[in-house]
Amino acid sequence: MQKQLPKDFVMGGATAAYQVEGATKEDGKGRVLWDDFLEKQGRFSPDPAADFYHRYDEDLTLAEQYGHQVIRVSIAWSRIFPDGAGAVEPRGVAYYHRLFAACAKHHIVPFVTLHHFDTPERLHQAGDWLSQEMLDDFVNYAKFCFEEFPEVKHWITINELTSMAVQQYTSGTFPPAEKGRFDKTFQAEHNQMVAHARIVNLFKSMKLDGEIGIVHALQTVYPYSDTAEDQHAADLQDVLDNRLYLDGTLAGEYAPTTLALVKEILNANDQPMFHSTPEDMQIIKKAAQQLDFVGVNNYFSKWLRVYHGKSETIHNGTGAKGSSVSRLHGIGEEKKPEGIETTDWDWPIYPRGMYDILMRIHNDYPLVPAIYVTENGIGLKESLPADATADTVIPDPKRIDYLKKYLGAIADAIKSGANVKGYFVWSLQDQFSWTNGYSKRYGLFFVDFPTQKRYVKQSAEWFKQVCETHVIPD
Repeated sequence: MQKQLPKDFVMGGATAAYQVEGATKEDGKGRVLWDDFLEKQGRFSPDPAADFYHRYDEDLTLAEQYGHQVIRVSIAWSRIFPDGAGAVEPRGVAYYHRLFAACAKHHIVPFVTLHHFDTPERLHQAGDWLSQEMLDDFVNYAKFCFEEFPEVKHWITINELTSMAVQQYTSGTFPPAEKGRFDKTFQAEHNQMVAHARIVNLFKSMKLDGEIGIVHALQTVYPYSDTAEDQHAADLQDVLDNRLYLDGTLAGEYAPTTLALVKEILNANDQPMFHSTPEDMQIIKKAAQQLDFVGVNNYFSKWLRVYHGKSETIHNGTGAKGSSVSRLHGIGEEKKPEGIETTDWDWPIYPRGMYDILMRIHNDYPLVPAIYVTENGIGLKESLPADATADTVIPDPKRIDYLKKYLGAIADAIKSGANVKGYFVWSLQDQFSWTNGYSKRYGLFFVDFPTQKRYVKQSAEWFKQVCETHVIPD
């Protein structure tokens, strides 16, 4: 049976500045935390990415042709303030005005993220989200953007607080690549929530035209078995992945049970509780009462079982299927049940997880007026046929099947009462990946990186049909 999305449900593609723009040394752009990290690794370069800095109109033309009404983009902080603060780079400001004007020309509404994993280098060296200087400069940068870009009506403060904090300090896949520092992870998450809240409150005090929200990466966590021990392991993983910052940003306070789980993880690892002040919590509470929407990035779910050994994490950054390991001391071990399909990067394909997380927000966080699914998609190993022409349409049936299942789960959640207002597929076009380089392709449009030519994938044609009809085909 076909499933229906609401007629006012908006759909489009998602991007992030560092992953699509390229031009990392052009027009006065400052360095970010990734530049030195990637240069030292020597595995791949963020240039040219998808060359969106020069080809944004080409990509927006495709988006319009294929039915998109919205797009997620981010502003690269270091294009505006190369040093994170101080002197403004006018060429960066002019670029984003041109980008937003092109969006308007193509009848596509931009949802604009202020921070998408790209802290300016100086502020990263000062401590990133553990630094008060970073928090203050971020608020000032946000204020500048609000005043400079009145053409933007949909703002997102921070993309994926937990991904940033966990991968910086728990798994070590993001710079500064520390492992097992749960104390720094939780402190960074709390600090991000304070900065987010300050910006939401600022936006509302400025009485600006538009709406403001935040984007969370949410992986629904289930127990591997029905034992009490596995359920508790799932609860501990959930507080690391989801619960702390859902409480903070969507309820405006940390539930006592949430803090008890955080403390249990920290005690197991002989690490101190994160620091917060009554003033922090007042700011956070006020923002939660004014937040316009939450963005949900959901790709996969997790299953946890009890584990008492040392922490061990192996990140699958190459697509070597079955190579991932995640065992965290004081939390548990990830263990996928039999029969659940995974991607080459070991991400379980489990649409029920999307439904469950949307319903959790609807049921547990009633302050939230609206939800957008701001990222969802599947990374695949894809190549250009040797005989490709400009008219070649690249088959990607796995992506169509994935999108059909996940959009179906979203339709089910809407039917069950969740106010989901839109969907952004990750990603609009093939992009640079933080830990995978150019091997993991998510786009509706294939990018031949050496030539930067674009090719349509079958999923783009399928997505256009859903955009135009709001019907998810069988």
